[in-house]
Amino acid sequence: MTSSPNSAEHPWPVRTVNTKIADWIHRLGQIWVEGQVTQISRRPGTRTAFMTLRDPAADISISVTCSPDLLARTEVPLTDGSHVVVLGRPSYYTGRGTISLRVSDIRPVGIGQLLLRIERLRQLLAAEGLFDRRLKRPLPFLPKSIGLITGRASAAGRDVVAVATQRWSAVRFEIRDAPVQGPTAVAAILGQLSALDEHPDVEVIIIARGGGSVEDLLPFSDEALLRAVAACTTPVISAIGHEPDAPLLDLVADVRAATPTDAAKRVVPDVDAELAAIATLRRRSAHALRNWVRRETHIVEGLRARPVLARPHTLIDAEAAGVGDLRRALRRDIGRQIDMQDRRVDHLSAQLGTLGPAQTLARGYAVVQRTDVPAGSAPQIVTDATDMPPGAKLRIRVATGAARATVNGPADGKNSNKGDDS
Repeated sequence: MTSSPNSAEHPWPVRTVNTKIADWIHRLGQIWVEGQVTQISRRPGTRTAFMTLRDPAADISISVTCSPDLLARTEVPLTDGSHVVVLGRPSYYTGRGTISLRVSDIRPVGIGQLLLRIERLRQLLAAEGLFDRRLKRPLPFLPKSIGLITGRASAAGRDVVAVATQRWSAVRFEIRDAPVQGPTAVAAILGQLSALDEHPDVEVIIIARGGGSVEDLLPFSDEALLRAVAACTTPVISAIGHEPDAPLLDLVADVRAATPTDAAKRVVPDVDAELAAIATLRRRSAHALRNWVRRETHIVEGLRARPVLARPHTLIDAEAAGVGDLRRALRRDIGRQIDMQDRRVDHLSAQLGTLGPAQTLARGYAVVQRTDVPAGSAPQIVTDATDMPPGAKLRIRVATGAARATVNGPADGKNSNKGDDS
């Protein structure tokens, strides 16, 4: 098919545009598509059945047409929410400008295949560390407000609110309704989860629903929802189904509650139990305080009864008496030492007097010195007669004084010296 170049002067008519779009779409050929079936329409007397195939993780869908016999031949009867894999060819209807998928084979996805896909997703998220307990956020003791995502007028939501209010009457809830099964559940829950995570007062979020089959709980093992819960800054509690039910949300959430009732008990403390615990702690603390005061009083009384505190002057008097005794002993020892040293000095003085020249002079001896020595020299002691030649100047010292003399003659024992008194 040829056509003139497209421009403002040569625009294409709508039929040309639709024809070109149809050519491109028809080139895609047959493809396998997975999704959830909704809005099944079988019109009696027609050769075409209509339904919608939705993406399980996003708000995206495509119209599907098939033969009514094909729906009748499926192994498992199709209902809204059935998970299927279809083989079809995209078709573009140029008259209405719409696209649909003409299906020639429909295969319901069995429980075994669903569980296998869930297990593969579990292994993938575990390898990425989304289940690591170190990433779990602690729950607040008493949150200002609790976010609750549950089905409209669901029994799970009523149980959470009733149990929480019974345990703490002032508890506040931010309740958000969302489908909890079917093809629209994931997108709706994601929107409500994002809104509660951004709410300034919400400090914990509970996602709750009752029990169900694997297909019913499939949205709570969806990868998009699991990653959104892991990315939340607010702690998330998973309260899906009953104890045997185990969607992957239980592993990603910060706390896994066995039931919605258990979730309410985990997030809201029991006011009666808390008041009883406070009363018990007050009694224990008062008893401990009284025991402590009694023990410390006994210690103080024991200290006061000790002699050092009862009669403090006794120790001072005893020490003062000891100091007086020491002072008297010190004076006695010092006096004894002085007397002993005085006697020693007298004894030494007597010895010195006996050995000194004064005693010798007193017995009649004299000390003769020559004084005619060079200037600056000390007088010389005369020990020999030859040291006294005639004319020598002498100084003669006796016991009571000294006299000066001049030698007149040789020293022979017969001559006498003429002396001058000094």
